[in-house]
Amino acid sequence: MPRTISENALLKMPASKYMNAAQRAFFRERLLSQASECDLEIRRAMQHLQTPLQADPLDAAVEEESCRHQLRFMGRQQRLLGKIRAALRRLENGDYGYCKVSGEPIGLRRLLARPTTEYCAEVKARLEQNERHFVHQRTG
Repeated sequence: MPRTISENALLKMPASKYMNAAQRAFFRERLLSQASECDLEIRRAMQHLQTPLQADPLDAAVEEESCRHQLRFMGRQQRLLGKIRAALRRLENGDYGYCKVSGEPIGLRRLLARPTTEYCAEVKARLEQNERHFVHQRTG
C-alpha cells in the first residue's frame, strides 16, 4: 500500500498522475478519518439524548430544545456519513474523482475542499442553476 502524501505533494503532481495510487490512498485516509469523526459525533449526540430530562419545567424545556438541536445535528452527520461511504465505494470502484455526469476529472482542489463531491464544478453550478430556476418557477 502506498504511503500517504501531503496536500502540497498531492497538488504538485502533474495532471497525468490524476487519481494514481498515492492520491487514492490520500483520499481513502481522509474519508476514513471523516467517517470516524462522524461516528464519534453521532455517538456523543446519542449519549446526550439518553440523559434523563430535568424535573423542573423550565430546565425540561431547555433540555427539550437541546434535544431537538442534537437530533438535527445527528441527521446531518448521518447524511454526511452516507456520502462518505458512497465516496469510499466510488474509490474502490475506480469512479472516485470523476464527475458523475460528464466523466471529467473533478480536480484535486475541489476534492480537497469537499472529498465527498460527485460533480465537477461546472456540472454542479449547472445543477444548482437548474434547481434555482425550478424553485423560482414554483414560487413565482
